[in-house]
Amino acid sequence: MTNKKIRTRIAPSPTGFVHIGNLRTALYNYLFTKQQGGDFVLRIEDTDQSRKIEGAMEKIFEVLEWSGLSWNEGPLKGGEYGPYIQSQRLDLYKKYARQLVDSGHAYYCFCTPKDLEQMREEQTKNHQAPHYAGPCREADIARAAEKIKTGSPFVIRLKVPKNELVTFDDIVYGKISFNSKEIDDQVLLKSDGFPTYHLAVVVDDHLMKMTHIMRGEDWLPSTPKHILLYEAFGWEKPVYCHLPNILGEDKKKLSKRTAAVSVEDFKKAGYLPAALINYLALLGWNPGTEEELFLIDELIKKFDLKKIHKAGAIFDLKKLDNINGQYIRNLQTNKLVELCLPYLKDEYGDKLNVYSEEYINKVIKLEQERLKKLSDIAENARLFFSSDLKYDSQVLVWKKSNQAGAKKVLDLIFSFLKNINEWNKENLEAKTMAFIGEQNLTNGETLWPLRVALSGQQNSPGPFEIADVLGQEQSLHRIAEALKKLE
Repeated sequence: MTNKKIRTRIAPSPTGFVHIGNLRTALYNYLFTKQQGGDFVLRIEDTDQSRKIEGAMEKIFEVLEWSGLSWNEGPLKGGEYGPYIQSQRLDLYKKYARQLVDSGHAYYCFCTPKDLEQMREEQTKNHQAPHYAGPCREADIARAAEKIKTGSPFVIRLKVPKNELVTFDDIVYGKISFNSKEIDDQVLLKSDGFPTYHLAVVVDDHLMKMTHIMRGEDWLPSTPKHILLYEAFGWEKPVYCHLPNILGEDKKKLSKRTAAVSVEDFKKAGYLPAALINYLALLGWNPGTEEELFLIDELIKKFDLKKIHKAGAIFDLKKLDNINGQYIRNLQTNKLVELCLPYLKDEYGDKLNVYSEEYINKVIKLEQERLKKLSDIAENARLFFSSDLKYDSQVLVWKKSNQAGAKKVLDLIFSFLKNINEWNKENLEAKTMAFIGEQNLTNGETLWPLRVALSGQQNSPGPFEIADVLGQEQSLHRIAEALKKLE
């Protein structure tokens, strides 16, 4: 295996949104493959037609491209081992299922849904785990062929060896063994001619020459079934690497019941793809240093399968926000404006038309330091697009002052600022701080009511930054309105 070109795959089903766990699985496959100079393959597993959702496959393409995890082979790109959509490979699965029957490793089963239900009821009554009891397991092949000719519906089941130890090595979890008596004679080919996941995944991984199978730990119990299939076909097994689950704050597997888990939701909220990828890389893997910011090329160099944790990692939204905020602060102004404008337009619509491009750009640039995600701009910038600030007069009062003191200070500042000729942050700050010293005022008792008067908020950018954006006329208007509140 070591001398072969590394080939990995991500094989999502088009049955809904792309889960954050799916993206991390894709990322780990991508990082390892690129590091080894291999091929990263996308395959769509759509054999469960009843669960297929219109448009879900296109969303998979969109999410992977958005996140920068572009595939070498697969839908839209082609490749030597296509087609890469399972529903277009049905004849292959039928061929290999019948090959297993011919070699004695599988059999035709004619049990009806009613037969299976009665089997389950009997097993439940006898306190047994539900399983296929095997009435068709030793049926005569010639007789089975006759029944097929007459149109009797059938499935093909794997003939699991009795009481054998199935062992494999996993990169993360080490040596793992299952007794075959715990493995049911699973269906390989359904009565509608579609394969089950177990047959399709093994056939495809072999024919597409996958060297490493990297997937979620939920698939661990299925791996012995796949090992048995590889052995039945006489094929070389790939290397397995099962990834620990991503957990919610309740330490249970992250689900949509407890948190936002759709990559599309994170995208809409304004998380940058590079930041989300950066965070997901650290969610189950440790670079062995205190660093936490890595661009994709750095991740490719540093990624090590042996440093993947066995324990599930808790999804920490605050940590993601922190990393995303750092990425936002590193954006060039023109790029930041481009990314923030859609959120402002969604929030304010035609109201934005009364403001100049320069004004809007200054607002976005000022708010850059406070953004945890791009969508925050809509709320954070409200103070710059509101004609009437609504807040309680008590918010204007510094903790070591009182209402009369706040009014007195704002009166002084109002009169002082009316006479400022050069209205920009640097001049405003220099002149105002000098004025505060001359009047024997403190910074707190002066700057607190000034900032609240300008912003209407307890938490906002500094007063000089706000005044610079608002301009002299609007700044004085807001201070005057604050004074009315204090009367």
